[in-house]
Amino acid sequence: MAGVERFANKGVGSNLVTYLTGVVGMSTAAAAKSVIAWNGVSFMLPLVSAILADSYWDDRYCTIAVSSLLYVLGMVALTTWALLRTRMRRSTLFFPLYLMSIGQGGYQPSLQAFGADQLSIGDDDDDDTEPSATPEEKAKVKSMFFQWWYFGMCSGSLLGNSTMSYVQDNFGWGLGFAIPSAVMAISVAAFFCCTPLYKQQTQAKGSGNKPSPNSVFKVLKSILASRKISLPSRDDNGDAASELELQEKPLKAEPADDTKESSLDDEAAPGVAKVILGLLPIWAILLVFAVIFQQPMTFFTKQGMLMDHTIGVGSGSFVIPPAMLQSSITVSIILLVPMYDRMIIPLINAVTGGSDGITVLQRIGVGMVLSVVAMVTAALVESWRLRVAPAVRLTIFWLLPQYVLLGISDVFTVVGMQEFFYTQVPASMRTTGIGLYLSVFGVGGFLGAFLITALEMATARPGNARGWFSDDPREARLDNFYWFLALLCFISFVIFTHLCKYYNGKSASGR
Repeated sequence: MAGVERFANKGVGSNLVTYLTGVVGMSTAAAAKSVIAWNGVSFMLPLVSAILADSYWDDRYCTIAVSSLLYVLGMVALTTWALLRTRMRRSTLFFPLYLMSIGQGGYQPSLQAFGADQLSIGDDDDDDTEPSATPEEKAKVKSMFFQWWYFGMCSGSLLGNSTMSYVQDNFGWGLGFAIPSAVMAISVAAFFCCTPLYKQQTQAKGSGNKPSPNSVFKVLKSILASRKISLPSRDDNGDAASELELQEKPLKAEPADDTKESSLDDEAAPGVAKVILGLLPIWAILLVFAVIFQQPMTFFTKQGMLMDHTIGVGSGSFVIPPAMLQSSITVSIILLVPMYDRMIIPLINAVTGGSDGITVLQRIGVGMVLSVVAMVTAALVESWRLRVAPAVRLTIFWLLPQYVLLGISDVFTVVGMQEFFYTQVPASMRTTGIGLYLSVFGVGGFLGAFLITALEMATARPGNARGWFSDDPREARLDNFYWFLALLCFISFVIFTHLCKYYNGKSASGR
């Protein structure tokens, strides 16, 4: 299900900037901001729907069912718009796109939490995992689940990036949008057919004290009033002793008597809310990585359009759609995920002399460093392209290193983020944990759009109103933008290494 959803989403989104500039007639900067804002909303809505699902709806299955139907409806509407484009106003294009975002908002976090429920990989005492399982074995199961979940998503992304961009560029956008819509509809139908096979859990299981969104807002209000967020601290022995855990048990769902349920709600919910708010520093510092995460779908693709993307000569030549290079990211991930536990972790253990691999936060940090290297590489390639552009067009394959580096960084950072936010919240709010992880990319998308607008204004000059993002390839300076992002990511990594010492708890570690 996750793989098919990514196929459908990437089948639409990976080449969307080309559609907006080449067919709809938008400028490069406007198209990039539109795609980034659309991605931002798509990644922000999961947090809203996750809080509602965990607090009121109680049923991840029903959330998946309703949101998947909205998702399919949005894709069918987009296909219809493409077929009737000449009769439609440009502004109406964003209705089906944002309808897809609403469907994706409920679909993604609920589906991932629902998948984790099938394996019962939580830390709660009432989990169905084997009683003899050690914490290290449970941590390994968690890590493997999130790795292979991401592997499935990237497999779908690979097919969407590689096949749909070719169909759209060579056979038409109507067919290019219709195929992902049909595949998504078949996937949803298969999900409903397999309903008897699922292990369905509601928040009522093992938890009479559901967190309420109101409690989050109450705690946020008190924090703003005191201008202080309490981070975890460590005792003299180096063990994590979180100030956010007001009691021994707010992080663990406990059965509640009917007579005490309301009082437990009032006591436990603020503790849970404080734990979530305690994650905000890490959440905020990862926003720059989320901005870099958006580049392959926007400026990397536009960069490829300015390079030679033809293989062969004459009638036997083959034109590579620039968006197809995004497949190299997913290929890198697909190749690296199976190697992570079998080769990378043993290699790290051999170098460090340990046996536990690296912690989740260390894994995220490695990915951040690789993303800095990726942006430096992108800046160097673009600078070289600008220098030689008057005489020769560089082949598009010079962009492969930056794509591959971002793919490798995703294996570390994105998978680490999934595990970190999932394990840092109680069992009754795991959908919210996944929503927090996804919202990083949502807010990061808005931050990216803001940076483009701000830099566009700051670098504008007479005769070039768009500055670094000019539609004229002779005046555009994407290399400067890439250097700027590399600097921002490096600064965020330095701050991240300082924050990590506050999150050394057992739930923040693992293979």
